[in-house]
Amino acid sequence: MPPFYKERMLQMSDKRITGDGVVIIQAQQYRAVEQHRLDDLQRLPALIRSAVTTEKARRPTQPTRGSKQRRLEGKTRRGVIKAGRGRVDY
Repeated sequence: MPPFYKERMLQMSDKRITGDGVVIIQAQQYRAVEQHRLDDLQRLPALIRSAVTTEKARRPTQPTRGSKQRRLEGKTRRGVIKAGRGRVDY
C-alpha cells in the first residue's frame, strides 16, 4: 500500500483501524468461514477508497440583497404592530 494511503487511513477516526495501523474487519453475515473471508476482501477496498477520497471544501454562502431587504421589511412591520399595542390617550 502506498504511504499516502497508509497515512490517510491512520488519520481516519474509524474504529476498525487501531493505533498501530492494523485494520480489523469483522464479518458475521454468513455461516461459513470462507464466505466471511471473501466478504472481508470485498470490503477492504471500499474502506481504502473511503480513506483516500477528499470531501469538497464548503464555501459559506451570503444572503442575497432581496432576502436582506425582505427580512428588514418584516422587522419594520412587526415593530409597527407592536408600537400600536400601547395605551390610547384621549
